[in-house]
Amino acid sequence: MKKFVTLFTDSYRELKSVRTITTAAMFAAIAIILGMFSINAGNYIRISFSSIPNGMVAYLFGPVVGSLFSGSLDVLKYLLKPAGAFFPGLTLVTMLAGLMYGCMYYRKPVTLRRILVAKFLVMLICNVVLNTLCLSILYGKGFMVLLPARALKNLVMWPVDSMIFYIMAKAMDSMGVFQAIRSAKTAGTR
Repeated sequence: MKKFVTLFTDSYRELKSVRTITTAAMFAAIAIILGMFSINAGNYIRISFSSIPNGMVAYLFGPVVGSLFSGSLDVLKYLLKPAGAFFPGLTLVTMLAGLMYGCMYYRKPVTLRRILVAKFLVMLICNVVLNTLCLSILYGKGFMVLLPARALKNLVMWPVDSMIFYIMAKAMDSMGVFQAIRSAKTAGTR
């Protein structure tokens, strides 16, 4: 339990660093650009790779920063490119996803197994169950009517998103990007 609490307190301390904010802002710009190239298959299904920067921020800075980053980015992306009605419940679900990624990735090694588990949990809890519930409320459609297509889409995208995130994270790690961010962060705190 102490490790779990430390995870949140350390992530909260990360939030106080200017370097954390600027790094998150750069990842936000990447997420916005990736979000502009999303594919909408009706009101209920959207395929996008803008969640990759969310995972990177959660990996680097933890659940508190990951959650706040995901929520604020969700609102910002909606303001820049509105798609349907704004619903605060969807933003809260996005924040939960950032929190979950932060708990699973922060200060842990990048492994395919960890990423597959984290993506599966986020896709099941947030994307399939909670987002479908929010869309059901928002559009007045039955939950069970929306569920099959959303579940199938997430099942198909789960290994694809996981592999893309794993490859990107490993590439950034091998190029020293994560180490440079971490060393710049510790140099700024001295």
